[in-house]
Amino acid sequence: MPYELYYWDGIQGRGEFVRLALEEAGADYIDISRGQASEGQGVRAMLAVMKRNADPHVPFAPPFLKDGDLIISHVANILMYLGPKLGLTPADHGLRHVVHGLQLTITDLVAEVHDTHHPIATSKYYEDQKEEAKARTAEFIDNRMPKYLGYFERVLRQNPQGPSHIFGDQLTYVDLSLFQVFEGLRYAFPRATAQLVAQYPHLAALHDAVAKRPNVDRYLKSERRIPFNEDGIFRHYPELDQNAA
Repeated sequence: MPYELYYWDGIQGRGEFVRLALEEAGADYIDISRGQASEGQGVRAMLAVMKRNADPHVPFAPPFLKDGDLIISHVANILMYLGPKLGLTPADHGLRHVVHGLQLTITDLVAEVHDTHHPIATSKYYEDQKEEAKARTAEFIDNRMPKYLGYFERVLRQNPQGPSHIFGDQLTYVDLSLFQVFEGLRYAFPRATAQLVAQYPHLAALHDAVAKRPNVDRYLKSERRIPFNEDGIFRHYPELDQNAA
């Protein structure tokens, strides 16, 4: 039975971190919201799951994953569940929590990326908070982004097994997520991130290595990979990037 991934259609968003893991593993899955209503799919099908009144395990928001009768929500939680099944996490149960902690740090980073264009309220349009967004983005670019990327660069550098992976000597879902972060930041802030390769060489090398993996490469070139756009997490607004060095 294929996994069922529930996320908004038309955007990569947080759902992309789960898609990358499923695609790398060659897993059989259905992207429900992108399917046809005539086949019981589409956004309405996703919302129907969230609005169920009789189900005691209702997800608050997408993304969430359905595996048989089990529903798992939140990106890091989904990836922790999928990791052992897809061969994307250590065999040692204790070390899986170390990997999970790295993914949770990515979760924090992604939340801060989102808040660059929605610093006041998610319910308000970007156009209603542009001045606040400029201030928030300047702080993110000057201080928060280097702090996060510097941390991951250091973890790669200090990996006893070498900097090819964020943890140990095998690919984990965190490597895939760091690829997505690197891609997203370069899309959203091209001027501010022009020196990423020079500043964070191990992260850049990890990004390039993930992109060349056969399953990831095929996915990135396929129609399944939704292009970045200004409805997702990583958005490019030139006015937010114009003061970058």
